[in-house]
Amino acid sequence: MKLTTYCFSPTGTSRKNMMAVVKGLNPSNATHCDYTYNNIKDEGTLGAEDLALFSVPVYGGKVAPTALERMAQVRGENTPAILLVTYGNRNFEQVLVQLADFVRERGFRPIAAAALVGEHSYSNAQYPIAVGRPDAADLSSAEEFGKRIADKIQDVDKEAWEIDIARDMPQLETPEASLQAFVAFVQEYTRQQQANPVKIYPAAAPEACIHCSVCVELCPTQAIVVGCEEVTDATRCIRCCACVKGCPTGVRTFDSPFAKPLSENFQMRREPLYLL
Repeated sequence: MKLTTYCFSPTGTSRKNMMAVVKGLNPSNATHCDYTYNNIKDEGTLGAEDLALFSVPVYGGKVAPTALERMAQVRGENTPAILLVTYGNRNFEQVLVQLADFVRERGFRPIAAAALVGEHSYSNAQYPIAVGRPDAADLSSAEEFGKRIADKIQDVDKEAWEIDIARDMPQLETPEASLQAFVAFVQEYTRQQQANPVKIYPAAAPEACIHCSVCVELCPTQAIVVGCEEVTDATRCIRCCACVKGCPTGVRTFDSPFAKPLSENFQMRREPLYLL
C-alpha cells in the first residue's frame, strides 16, 4: 500500500510522533505532505488500495483550525486512514472524533487512532508542561504502534479494519482537584475577558531582538515580517509558539495566563493512548 501523510506541526511535536509511527509502518512507498507552511501539494484522490495518515495538534480541545483549513481539499475513495493527535498533557477531549468526522467527509475511513503527547506550546522555564515530549519512550511506543498497524493491514478482510473512535477510544482520567482548579481558572478568565477583553501574543523586547528572522521562517501563518521581528500580527497569529520555541536568543516570549494553571494542575505524566 502506498502511504501518504498529511501533517500540520508548527512546533514539530506532531511531526515527530508521526514519523515514529511511519518508521514502524516501514512503507515501501511514502509521500509526505506538510501543511505547516501552506506548501500544499495536490496529490489527487487516494484510492481504497492506498493508506493515509493524518497528524495534527490539539489547540484548546479542538483540532488546530488552520490544519483543517489547509487539508480541506484532501480526498480519498474509501481510503483507510490512521489518525494521530498530539496534545500538551492536559486532555485531547473529542478531538479524534472531530478529526474522524473530517476525514470521513472526504472519503477516508479510520482504521487506527492515537492520542500522543507533546511539549505544550505554552510550556516555559517557569511553568513547564510536558517538557521534552515526545521523549524516547514516547517515540518507541509510537513506532511499535506503527508495527501493529502494519500487521493489521495484512488481514485480507478490509472491512474488519475500521474502528469506532466515539465508542472505543480510551479516555483520560484527571484528578478531581486538578480538574476543578483548572475549570475555576477558565471560568474566571472568561469572566474577565468578557468584562475587559485583552489578547496577548508572542513578542520580543525591541532592544533585545537581533532581527535574525528565524521567527519569520518558523511562523506558519506569516504573522511576523522581516525587519519587524519583535512584533506579531494579531490578525494572523494562532499562538502556536513556534517562534518562541525556535528563537535562538530566547528573547521572543509568550506570557500566556494559561501556562501557570496548566503547569500546576497537569504535572502527571500522560501516556500515549491507542485504538487499533
